Amino acid sequence: MASPTATVSADTRDKPRMSFWQIWNMSFGFLGIQFGFELQNSNVSRIFETLGASKDDLPLLWIAAPLTGLLVQPIVGYFSDRTWHPTWGRRRPFFFLGAVLATLSLFIMPNSGSLLIAAGMLWVMDASINISMEPFRAFVGDLLPNNQRTTGFATQSFFIGIGSVIAAGLPWVFTNLFDIANIAPQGQIPPSVKYAFYAGGVAFFLAVMYTVVTTREYPPANMAEFEREKAGTRVFDGLKESFMGIFHMPKAMQQLAVVQLFTWFALFAMWIYSTNAITSNIYDMHVDNKLFAKIEQRVQAASASVKDVEAKSFFDLSAATAAEMQAKQLTALRNDLADINRFQSGNSDKVITTNLAGYALKSTDFTPAEVATLTRVQQQYNDGADWLGICSSVRNGVAALFAFLLPVLARRTSRRFTHMLCLVVGGLGLISLRFVDTPALLAVAMGLVGIAWASILSMPYAMLAGALPANKMGYYMGVFNFFIVIPQIVAATVLGFLTIHLFSGNTLSVLVLGGVTMVVGGLLTLRVDDADDIRLVSAEPVALEGGGYDAPVETDPRL
Repeated sequence: MASPTATVSADTRDKPRMSFWQIWNMSFGFLGIQFGFELQNSNVSRIFETLGASKDDLPLLWIAAPLTGLLVQPIVGYFSDRTWHPTWGRRRPFFFLGAVLATLSLFIMPNSGSLLIAAGMLWVMDASINISMEPFRAFVGDLLPNNQRTTGFATQSFFIGIGSVIAAGLPWVFTNLFDIANIAPQGQIPPSVKYAFYAGGVAFFLAVMYTVVTTREYPPANMAEFEREKAGTRVFDGLKESFMGIFHMPKAMQQLAVVQLFTWFALFAMWIYSTNAITSNIYDMHVDNKLFAKIEQRVQAASASVKDVEAKSFFDLSAATAAEMQAKQLTALRNDLADINRFQSGNSDKVITTNLAGYALKSTDFTPAEVATLTRVQQQYNDGADWLGICSSVRNGVAALFAFLLPVLARRTSRRFTHMLCLVVGGLGLISLRFVDTPALLAVAMGLVGIAWASILSMPYAMLAGALPANKMGYYMGVFNFFIVIPQIVAATVLGFLTIHLFSGNTLSVLVLGGVTMVVGGLLTLRVDDADDIRLVSAEPVALEGGGYDAPVETDPRL
């Protein structure tokens, strides 16, 4: 059986401090990676709902993201530890491959013609992004000395924040600055969303390639030993070792894993339900009971005409007949009506879905006033979704700026206290959504979440890197990501049930639950044994003598 790690002894020696621009270059690729993740997080629920998914379907449709992370990240980490090419290095081949695949996925995703295709593309897109993303975490451990790792991960947080700010706001920008429509006929993705994904694909590729071109890596010091061990590594052994690593984690990694479980449960709840929660509770998607009854009557009458037609299976890829497509659409609309009747039966008016409004607008049976009301519902939904993108930009902008304060705060207190404080603030931001009633206050709440987001993207990795053997960095970083994807799988499994049976269909309550779990995760951070908590010192970059490094060196102009 192959050893679970490759011997890369160059990583075990003291590394020279790197300059600001060296750290900038090695982190710049995360700008593009976050274009992909933010477009996914901000728009996939919108795409699913546009293609006919109900809010109850969203958690299971979203399960693709954590499952692909669970499968891809540890495997990529394991094999990137065992990769070396004289030109491409160790991690950069994975950066390049992921960038190509993710760019193609970002171009295809908004052109999905059905819910099944969109769900499948989420699998492909998330896997592709993870191929590039996971080695970037190990990159910091590979190239930076211990007392610069907090700065290195904070720099990654900065680029993640900046990338997210731009990506989240792209649909709004295309609509409001370039007059590209943010609404489309029922079942079609708005053009503004499509152009956002196209721009994100280009940005992803260019940013990742900048890091590939401008940064070199340390080669194995003992190439013969490295090649012998790599030759003894079989694919099956790699798969086995990747998934068995969860049982051999260092103590600090086990403690951080619990923190991650609570933190990422909260984040996944926010990503799944924020669009539905915000548009339903802050924006005006109400219609009076008379209009609602009229819509319901039209749906029931249309359903009677196709009662003998079976709705086409979600997994049936054959061409659907017009009757099958209508039956499938009407099934989704009846589910929407059933939820509204169940949870809003005593209300003087009803909050309806954009799909119900879109269906009704295709009918000629409604008065001009009713058409205006239904058009307003559709417009409010898309305006709310666009504003949520702006709020995501606020969240990530705050994260980008706060990333610069994290090393300072960690130096004056500790990394554990810093992470705890940030998670508590972010959790309170999510909880505050229960009391928000205007778009402006929504932006403030998301700004508080941004403080947590800055820390989530850096502090756990800074604490973890110091607890890991240097030549297992990629492997354990991949295993650590289990505790990002496992809570997401749990959330995808249980949140639909909780929404219906505990929260009476109110998705805003799910966001409040997420805030509570984030606060709990923050408090659990104080249990982490961060023995390698380095207090940062101000020092100029120096090249250490006698280190035996072939690359990178301080005088290399590409750095």
